[in-house]
Amino acid sequence: MPLATTRCSMPVAGNGDRTCNLRGKGLFTAQILDRQMKSGTSRTRSFLFGAGGGMGRREQNLADFEQMADKAREERLIVETGIDKKIADMIEPVLEDIGFKLVRVRLSGQNGLTLQIMAERFDGTMTVEDCEEVSQAVSPVLDVEDPIDRAYHLEVSSPGIDRPMVRKSDFYRWKGHLLKCETSVLVNERKRFRGRIVEADVDGITLLRDGVAYGEPAEVTIPFTALSDAKLVLTDELIREALRADKLAKQKAANENDDEEDVADSDDN
Repeated sequence: MPLATTRCSMPVAGNGDRTCNLRGKGLFTAQILDRQMKSGTSRTRSFLFGAGGGMGRREQNLADFEQMADKAREERLIVETGIDKKIADMIEPVLEDIGFKLVRVRLSGQNGLTLQIMAERFDGTMTVEDCEEVSQAVSPVLDVEDPIDRAYHLEVSSPGIDRPMVRKSDFYRWKGHLLKCETSVLVNERKRFRGRIVEADVDGITLLRDGVAYGEPAEVTIPFTALSDAKLVLTDELIREALRADKLAKQKAANENDDEEDVADSDDN
């Protein structure tokens, strides 16, 4: 179900032969999403609709993980290797200092050579302006450390709706949705799984599997220590939930702004 992508480009500070391609997968209204779904004209589906919580039962379920998710440093379960890990170690403290969580770093051969930094705010939101802020914060570090020995493009993006799942709180937040994942060791004689998240705790997740063969168990419990890759599967249900979460995150931000203005007004008086 493809959605549109907003793009802008700017030079990376300190190195004129690199460009920064900011893929703006920001917060969009339900009307815009509906229009994009009907038009079918665009080619990317990596928008982020803020995962700032849910409704009803989900809101209650999230309570156990709220403190973990809001901490400046909840360790990622799934991390990079090689040059990607080196870059992630450089920029993650910088992102945390300005209020963002690192989701993933990936250096690929796309467009010559592209360094993708995937990040989000602690409440799960990410706008085009946030992408610009992240780019401006990490560019000086990359210029000084110079981990890549040739020209490249820097791409800053949100995780998108069908996001990578890299922290324990991600799995708890998106309980009930479809996931595909891989493990580093055999779990029930296999390493690849696809199913709905029916449980998530501090030790691992339980999936209700899709397309189970005769004689195989319908549910599988996967320890977090065994996960090597995990990603949500884009569904209509996930899009609706993401829209609800986006609306709640906006309401929360608006309420916080109103409270700050009230405090400022009382101080002036």
